[in-house]
Amino acid sequence: QVQLVESGGGLVQAGGSLRLSCAASESIFSFNAVGWYRQAPGKQRELVARITSGGNTNYADSVKGRFTISRDNAKSTVYLQMNSLKPEDTAVYSCNAERFAVRYWGQGTQVTVSS
Repeated sequence: QVQLVESGGGLVQAGGSLRLSCAASESIFSFNAVGWYRQAPGKQRELVARITSGGNTNYADSVKGRFTISRDNAKSTVYLQMNSLKPEDTAVYSCNAERFAVRYWGQGTQVTVSS
């Protein structure tokens, strides 16, 4: 069973930075893509950033220029570097790995940005 373990969430002031990590139990190249999603209270889950096995990335418009997704193949880990954080970035951030029609999810990590 694939396991995804997120870490790095926490409380930060507006303008600050956090780096989230998603450690996979299998090689990240075994997935078609790995993405970060977030869900704020009362809102639908949304895609934040995604990286394909070929290295292509895409971002939500709201985070472009502030967030960067990257990966360390040797550590089977995908990162989300979040800079210039805003209170509206507050949410539970979850890692998702895609393997054809199957989606795997981590348990999520809370990010809270205070104003």
